[in-house]
Amino acid sequence: MAGSRGAVIGRPRGFDVDEALERAVRVFWERGYEGASLTDLTSAMGITKPSMYAAFGNKEQLFRKALERYAEGPASYATRALQEPTARDVAAAILHGAARTTTLPDRPTGCLTVQGALASSEGSRPAHDALVDWRNVAGLHLEERFRRAVDEGDLPRDADPMRLARYIMTVAFGIAVQAANGLGHDELDDIADTALRHWLP
Repeated sequence: MAGSRGAVIGRPRGFDVDEALERAVRVFWERGYEGASLTDLTSAMGITKPSMYAAFGNKEQLFRKALERYAEGPASYATRALQEPTARDVAAAILHGAARTTTLPDRPTGCLTVQGALASSEGSRPAHDALVDWRNVAGLHLEERFRRAVDEGDLPRDADPMRLARYIMTVAFGIAVQAANGLGHDELDDIADTALRHWLP
């Protein structure tokens, strides 16, 4: 009997959690937080609502897990960019990474962190705030990288790390919006190159 109870307690879920989460990422990426209904999510994930709640929590908790997965996957170029040897290389990696990631042939266009922010109702406020925090943290990491570049002499002493970080982040998110509007990879790469031509000498 003890073995039987253990088998019941330890019974694996009838679905692949990672695959279900990947599908949820896609739904949020395509429709944003507010536009993704529970029915949309569970249908895409191939699970029931009770299974979703048991595995991921409520919609907001699922969204936060999807955002983490997105940051570790498609958007990981932004973290890798910080390891580039020069500040200009960092900026180029972020902008060209944005152009590439927002136009992947097998993924939705645009950026989950931009699409997901298109929420206006009070019930969507937690998701909106999570995205604001995500973008602010990304901006701070970039600012810290540029500050290091100033300290190392890679950027001029009078360079403003905060202003440079905000500039690059603004262009990167603008690229994501233009991707959602239908611009292709080559056109977005050209936007990145144009921004980089205005980089510090």
